[in-house]
Amino acid sequence: MTGANPGKRSARARKIGAVNALVDLQDVTKRFGAGPLILDHVSMPVEEGSILALLGASGSGKTTALRLINRLAQPDHGRVIVLGRSVNEWDVVELRRRIGYVIQEGGLFPHFTVERNVGLVPERMGVSPARVRQRVYELLELVGLEPKDSMGRFPRELSGGQRQRVGLARALAADPPLLLFDEPFGALDPITRRRLQEEFRGLVRRLSKTAIIVTHDLAEACRVADEIVVLHEGRVAQRAAPKELLAGPASGYVAAFVAASLPE
Repeated sequence: MTGANPGKRSARARKIGAVNALVDLQDVTKRFGAGPLILDHVSMPVEEGSILALLGASGSGKTTALRLINRLAQPDHGRVIVLGRSVNEWDVVELRRRIGYVIQEGGLFPHFTVERNVGLVPERMGVSPARVRQRVYELLELVGLEPKDSMGRFPRELSGGQRQRVGLARALAADPPLLLFDEPFGALDPITRRRLQEEFRGLVRRLSKTAIIVTHDLAEACRVADEIVVLHEGRVAQRAAPKELLAGPASGYVAAFVAASLPE
């Protein structure tokens, strides 16, 4: 799909214009202080309703891309478009209410119960306590937790898989169209990780969300994503569907990454 040019986008990606892209990074460059370029003229539209995996080694720019989308950082050059508007045109609170954000261990507040963690955003949006409680109950059921057993518990009383499910429920609390995941399954054991990956993909599909997941795990990216963007030293090394990426690495770096990720 990408041919010999490692920076060339897939045919499907080239068809995605601003009209169809829920998120669009347009010629984005970012460095922190006097350090090296973290993102180097990256363009990356994300089609509405799709799951895109950002794959690459540590320091390749994956998490920085998420931070720019969530306006936790600003690009030095280029534009970041979310829901048809530059992130700088959004009120930052309103923007983040349109985005669910999940990190390892769910990023839960340790001193809040599960109910308070999940219900925090609706509560701050002025939703009535009764409706917040109902919403929490519905979301915990949605992510596979028994509400009556979990609502009053604290994060330290949960397993890693349970904390990740609570983190997903919290990300969905305001019903955002966009979900960002920063290595959400990295701290889990292999069996739990595989099960949650499959449930994650099914849930995103069922709810018609758009999702971007950061990972360094090729198998995970292939399992959950419609397309994979391989980042290398801040640039797009290849963008392709999982099968196409495995069958036709676009550069020596991508080929080495794929080879190193495959079981011996």
